[in-house]
Amino acid sequence: MILSVFEIGGDQVEVIVRRNELMFRDVSTQMISTIEGLNISKAGVLTEHPDLKDNNEWKIIAIQRLKEHMKKINKELDKIYYIREELNKFGYKELYYIRAGFRPQKFKNE
Repeated sequence: MILSVFEIGGDQVEVIVRRNELMFRDVSTQMISTIEGLNISKAGVLTEHPDLKDNNEWKIIAIQRLKEHMKKINKELDKIYYIREELNKFGYKELYYIRAGFRPQKFKNE
């Protein structure tokens, strides 16, 4: 299991990766959500998947594609780095990650 912490504005968000499971936690409200519980922007989805423009089930399909992509990535650390790249596009700043309860580590610039 790897827990990573990201910051946007004054808010912190934790992303937890446990094998193929992906969870998000808002530090200020202590709310935990899976990917299905997040508010996903249709405009953001359409930039990545333009074929979903006229599909009424765009959110379900986009989430399924993300899950399939995450399953293709074998290592949990590689999944965290993929999430880091995606969140950086939207202004999130990575702070650190913690692997299996050990000390926090800074992200390496790649």
